[in-house]
Amino acid sequence: MNLIEIWRNHSKDDPIANKKFLAKLAKSKNKSLNALADDLHEEVFEEIDCLDCANCCTSIPPIINETDVKRAAKFLGMKPADFKVQYVRIDEDQDMVMKTSPCPFLEDDNKCFIYEGRPRACREYPHTDNHEFLKHLKLHLPNASYCPAVYHILKRMRERKG
Repeated sequence: MNLIEIWRNHSKDDPIANKKFLAKLAKSKNKSLNALADDLHEEVFEEIDCLDCANCCTSIPPIINETDVKRAAKFLGMKPADFKVQYVRIDEDQDMVMKTSPCPFLEDDNKCFIYEGRPRACREYPHTDNHEFLKHLKLHLPNASYCPAVYHILKRMRERKG
């Protein structure tokens, strides 16, 4: 069984353990956890190909900003205002997000039609590397239910750190 299948079969098993573990990490603020997360991120992504999953693109509309709008619009040869009308909505938190889910730019092979012009949130997802793991602690619990990589990074971290 590959890591994506394991996640599909077990991701609902660990939320309580992950919640307790992340609360413990929030209190410790041990900066070495960022380095461990970077290592685990690299390790897990050697075993997972996002193109085999694309669950983030099918289920989480990314938050976008004006820079993202301009970048994507330019990539598509559109005016930013037209891009907003066609693809953007304001969500319940008053954030700009993609209007539809799955993402309108997700192709049948799980590739992104605007990959070079994709939003920053997509570029940085799942926020488990670049020494930013601790900065995004609140995102990891919900993201573990959307992303097999986050699930396995947290699982391995729990196994190593207890």
